[in-house]
Amino acid sequence: MTESYGTAAGGRRRVLAVIPARGGSKGVPAKNLATVGGEPLVVRAVRACLGAELVTDVAVSTDDSGIADAARTAGAEVVERPGEIAGDTATSEAAVLHAVDACESRSGSPVDAVLLVQCTSPFITREDIDAVASAVVEGGADSALTVAPFHGFVWRDGAEAASPAEGGGFGVNHDKAFRPRRQDRPQDLLETGAAYAMDAAGFRKSGHRFFGRTEPVRTDPARVLEVDDPHDLARARALAPLLDEPRPRALPSRADVDAVVLDFDGTQTDDRVLIDSEGRELVAVHRGDGLGVAALRRDGLELLVLSTEENPVVAARARKLRIPVLHGIDRKDLALKQWCEEKGIGPERVLYAGNDVNDLPCFNLVGWPVAVAGAHEVVREAARAITRTPGGEGAIREIASWLLGPSL
Repeated sequence: MTESYGTAAGGRRRVLAVIPARGGSKGVPAKNLATVGGEPLVVRAVRACLGAELVTDVAVSTDDSGIADAARTAGAEVVERPGEIAGDTATSEAAVLHAVDACESRSGSPVDAVLLVQCTSPFITREDIDAVASAVVEGGADSALTVAPFHGFVWRDGAEAASPAEGGGFGVNHDKAFRPRRQDRPQDLLETGAAYAMDAAGFRKSGHRFFGRTEPVRTDPARVLEVDDPHDLARARALAPLLDEPRPRALPSRADVDAVVLDFDGTQTDDRVLIDSEGRELVAVHRGDGLGVAALRRDGLELLVLSTEENPVVAARARKLRIPVLHGIDRKDLALKQWCEEKGIGPERVLYAGNDVNDLPCFNLVGWPVAVAGAHEVVREAARAITRTPGGEGAIREIASWLLGPSL
């Protein structure tokens, strides 16, 4: 007889989605911060969980400060994972149980059901997450997992063949001498590795994600992809334009923004550099951008130039515009976060204008990420708004006209 671990009746269940996201990765360095469709994998997972109707809490378990920052910005609670359960041999179950304990301790209330959601499955949807949660919370299952219908013939190499004298491969889910039609074969289900749901009490008792009655929840096979190596990541990036829902775009108004932060190369310039015989660099800027910045300054907006390059040209342009500059910055997102804290400005009220992939961490931090025309493709995908004007040709003045009116 199967032991039951069903949730208690009465009232809305507390459903905690836990996203394990270690900093270390051998197959793809910094994998959980790798971007697909313009967003880090961990951010994609957080947003899918936040969009699920049955999920009440979302936590990211990590040992990495960069992942923690991205998760918090996306709206998740962060649980710092101890080193003893952050190594290559640590189980996902250990990380999830630790996160459940931490979240219950912080809130003072128990979790009814817990989800394990893998951010290495970039195309998981909120519908998938709700479906596995529903199987436990509403359907009476003890545990559940996402699966996809599978109709293939599975083969295996080695000495396990039914007739060792024949050698070679053998059929795992079929007899190689008998090839039934697809409609005559039993339906196999492939575990996607994307999402699991467990009754919290049963999970504590079993220590494993599968116990009691386990319900397979079917998902779209076209969305099944796990990012384990660079080839998987390349496939995910190629598929994102086809599988992701278009992100709504809008133009910000002055009521939406308290600060404007500007990248330099490729945003205030056309990204070209002229070098004279003495090795000095020259760039071209647009006078219209200077007028736009002056208008923004007069209107009381906080302004900042933020650049990776440490270059006297950047400092000279900032002096000309009479706005502060931070340049020679390795982690622009951390510098921007600290600047926001010092100014007392919420990142959601910041407009950041950029053009290249090193701007993506800042895009993930602010409420109004803006790409200039001609920006890198993944930057345009991640942007909330895109200028019609390229960098170095008046893009900043165009942004100023969004905020202050078309007469600028």
